[in-house]
Amino acid sequence: MTVLAETSHPLSLEPVQLLDEHGDPADGQVLPPAAQRLQMYRRLVVGRRFDRQAAALTRQGRLAVYPSSNGQEACQVGAVLAVRDTDWLFPTYRESVALVTRGIDPVEVLTLLRGDWHCGYDPYHHRTAPQCTPLATQALHAVGLAHAARLAGDDVVALAFVGDGATSEGDCHEALNFAAVYRAPVVFFVQNNQYAISVPLAKQTAASSLAHKAIGYGMPGRRVDGNDVLAVYRVVRDAVEHARAGQGPTLVEAVTYRMDAHTNADDASRYRTSAEVDAWRKRDPITRLERHLRAVGVLDDAGVAEIAAEAEDFAARLRERMNTDPVLDPMEMFRHVYAEPTPQLREQAALLAAELAAEAEAPVGGVEARA
Repeated sequence: MTVLAETSHPLSLEPVQLLDEHGDPADGQVLPPAAQRLQMYRRLVVGRRFDRQAAALTRQGRLAVYPSSNGQEACQVGAVLAVRDTDWLFPTYRESVALVTRGIDPVEVLTLLRGDWHCGYDPYHHRTAPQCTPLATQALHAVGLAHAARLAGDDVVALAFVGDGATSEGDCHEALNFAAVYRAPVVFFVQNNQYAISVPLAKQTAASSLAHKAIGYGMPGRRVDGNDVLAVYRVVRDAVEHARAGQGPTLVEAVTYRMDAHTNADDASRYRTSAEVDAWRKRDPITRLERHLRAVGVLDDAGVAEIAAEAEDFAARLRERMNTDPVLDPMEMFRHVYAEPTPQLREQAALLAAELAAEAEAPVGGVEARA
């Protein structure tokens, strides 16, 4: 277990990197097999095309809001590929690319952001909790599930996605502390994209890094280049194996950058410069891996075109399905929340049912039909 050996030394501020910004392998690093690297590239390309399509659908009014993953694809693809299908994911609202990588129907992924349902997919079937909008509450859910699984003897690890801003929340502290004390099989995967909406990391924490906070909780902490999908995969996989072996949680900080605004409702030009964005654009995760795969002869122009066409087809099918208005039942908002609805909810449901019935019986345009 490399994790235990490495955590016996002071935590490095230098993120783990397998490929540098030019796509060259870091010294002494063993890379995943070529076929696996190519598959990661394919996932990155499809994920970004999905993200661009979702952003376009938002501008067209098909989505109420969309928190883009543009620039953070390596974090989401690498982390998801590092866990088993039997493990659980606890995503935030920004993890749409992670959910697509998990194999969830992209329309179901976007159902929350279209405003139709609180969650468009079956969490139990996919072992993926609903995307969480409140900051850090999903970290507690992940710890609770993991702790229960450990007590039951189930072979399950929980991967909790957390943003850099969420690390300042009380829920995050409670989750980290409980998980460390009870050695819950959890990996806290912090995507440090440098901003909590408009608040830069320097105003978020005085710690040397977010990974260093692990020391205070008594768990391993790792920093990884979040734009290097191979490094993300390696570090998260090691943390998952560490948890699965009964050795407790790990806090992973993936250093990355949100290329788009926080959401379509945000104007990022008010708090960051175009020069800063351009500097990060040179660290693009897809370009980096593509350069490497071309250099080692695993990818050529025909392969790039084939994968790009696959991504375009994925986006076209998503666009076609999202342009069809769903038939919704307003009464569904009262279902799937409580096994036994509260008296207040039953009263509200009855009121809504009466209003819907009256509306259905009312004449079109509110004009009484003449006999």
